[in-house]
Amino acid sequence: MSTGSKPYHLHHYDSPEHQYSTAKLGIWLFMATEILMFGGLFVLYAIYKNKYPGIFIDGSRSLNWKLGMLNTGVLILSSFTMAMGIYYLQHNQKIKAVINLWITVACGAVFMVVKYFEWTHKFEHGIKAGKFFTAHDFSYSNQALYYSLYYTMTGLHGTHVLVGMGLIIWVAIKAAKGHFGSHYYTPVEGVGIFWHLVDLIWIYLFPLLYLIDMAR
Repeated sequence: MSTGSKPYHLHHYDSPEHQYSTAKLGIWLFMATEILMFGGLFVLYAIYKNKYPGIFIDGSRSLNWKLGMLNTGVLILSSFTMAMGIYYLQHNQKIKAVINLWITVACGAVFMVVKYFEWTHKFEHGIKAGKFFTAHDFSYSNQALYYSLYYTMTGLHGTHVLVGMGLIIWVAIKAAKGHFGSHYYTPVEGVGIFWHLVDLIWIYLFPLLYLIDMAR
C-alpha cells in the first residue's frame, strides 16, 4: 500500500524514481491524446468560422460573456488550489493539502452549476444543436451549426471537468488517510496535470465562443 511516510514503489519498478518518471511519461502521453482530440475540434471551429463568420458572431452575441468570465475565474482559482494541494503534500502538510483539494472540487462544482443554467436557459428558447434547433430570433438559417459546435465543445469539456472532479475527490480521500506525502504524491500530481489541461482548454474556449463579437 502506498504511504507518504517512506519511499514507495511497486515491485515491477527498479526504484521510486523509476516509478515516478514512468508515471509522468504515461500521463503526458495521455495528455497528448487529449490535446489531439480537442485540437481536431478547434480545427473544425476554424474552418467553419472562416466559412460562415456571420453565424459565429450572432451565436456569440447570444451567450452571456459575464457567466463565461465567471467560469474562467473559477477555473483559474481551481488551478491555483490544485497546485497548492500538491505543494502541501510535497511538504507533508496534509490538512492544508486536503483543504485545497476540496476547494478545487468546489470550484469545479460551481463551474458545472453555471454551465447547467446556461444550457437550460438556451434549451427553453429552442437554442439547441443540429435538427433540434427551433429558435427563430437569428439572421441565418444555418445558425444551428454554431450551436452544434458550442454544445459539442463545451459538453466535452464539461465531461472532463466532471471526470477531473471525481479524480480529485479520490486523491483527496486518500490524502486525508495519509496515503500521500513528500515521498509519494505521483497520483495527485498526475491528476493535477489533467486538471490544469482542462482549465487551459477552457481559457481557449471562452474567447473563441463568447468574445467573437467583441474581437471585431
